[in-house]
Amino acid sequence: MERTSGTGRSAEAQAFARLMRELKERGGLSYGALARVLHTSTSTLHRYCSGEALPAEFAVVDRFARACGAKPAEAVELHRAWLLADARRRAVVEAPPVDTGDRGAAAADPVGPAGPVGPVVSAVPAVRAVADAPGARVSPRTGRRLLLAGVAAAAVVALAVGVRWLPQTGRDDRAPQAGPTAAADAGAPTGTGGATGTGPAAGPTAPETGPGTPAAPAPAPSATGTATGVPTGPAATGGPAPAAPPLRASVRSHVWAANCDHAYLAAPAPEAVPPPPVAADAPAWAAGRKAVHAGMQIVEVTLLGTGKDPVVLEALEVRVPARRTPPAWNVYQMSQGCGGGLTPAGFTVNLDAPRPLARPAAGNDQGEKIEAPAFPMRVSAAEPAVLRVVASSTGCDCDWYLDLRWSGPTGSGTLRLDESGRPWRLSAVAPNRPVYGYAHEQSRWIR
Repeated sequence: MERTSGTGRSAEAQAFARLMRELKERGGLSYGALARVLHTSTSTLHRYCSGEALPAEFAVVDRFARACGAKPAEAVELHRAWLLADARRRAVVEAPPVDTGDRGAAAADPVGPAGPVGPVVSAVPAVRAVADAPGARVSPRTGRRLLLAGVAAAAVVALAVGVRWLPQTGRDDRAPQAGPTAAADAGAPTGTGGATGTGPAAGPTAPETGPGTPAAPAPAPSATGTATGVPTGPAATGGPAPAAPPLRASVRSHVWAANCDHAYLAAPAPEAVPPPPVAADAPAWAAGRKAVHAGMQIVEVTLLGTGKDPVVLEALEVRVPARRTPPAWNVYQMSQGCGGGLTPAGFTVNLDAPRPLARPAAGNDQGEKIEAPAFPMRVSAAEPAVLRVVASSTGCDCDWYLDLRWSGPTGSGTLRLDESGRPWRLSAVAPNRPVYGYAHEQSRWIR
């Protein structure tokens, strides 16, 4: 998959394309041979190397660097260049127009129920600060300065996806924790975070229900996440109002295993369901079907400090505000079978447990162990961190979210991670439900 809209042959995209061409020429591989390694077409690879298109996922960049025999320093430089180019593309595409009409109407959610009650202050990653301001114009100098925080994230990719040949600095750089040589989130984040410093008003949750309660309509999946902070300190004793959490969170809640393996539950009949999307388009596809994750959900959270001082991440707590009987819906598999040699390290959550816990889980890169992440972790404006959480259920239709405990120079508190102020939704598959896969040669879903 590629991204072309908004790249406009920017200086960042051209710099990334130049590095790709240099590595290709030195590696001695043809466009055809490299295209097979990248699982893409020769014409698409030509577009990458000419700066006309940009890979949508970090995995493509990683495979390209490996196939060309890139040295560790060259691989990191290529990752940084890709991150800058992708952030520039998003800054151009996502900058909203000047609001000349009813601001309230413009802010209405087009695909789902209303968002949280109470004030929510946007807290997007630094690389999107200008683009998210109404009417903002992104100058090259300003954009490049704001993207410096994103450059530092170029080492969290290795940390999230386990790039084996990145240099070690006393710990396993492939585990999802921040560090001077950590790398950037695997792919451009599709979510943003919001923060408040007055309590959990921004996070409505469904009331607790019994196992026999019929499933409620699914909140429309979106590409955004919300983080609400509950700092502790003087305000708790009648002192001045607490400051907002010194963290920004970018949430991706439709992450697919190996970027191709996932399943959704949806009520419509197969003939009313369009073909499976690519992973990047999954939020919109799921929203259109009011689909929910079937059996498993992967969430990736990129965290960035907002000040010069580091913030310590202390613990990740799982909240399940509602459990229901799984709906009698159809299962739609996004792939007929795929896989890779990489299993990223992260956290696993069993939502069927009475008190679900986020348990560290080691990863595997073609037989080589990737150490499990461990708290405490440190994050700052220059040292981002990526948390990967794999939740599963075999018995309930669950609403769930995460509370991240943090502490820093200004105090301590909790950062809530969810879906735009609403809990995420994951459901087990009800017994005897049909499972469909898409037959591309027949252009239809089959059992």
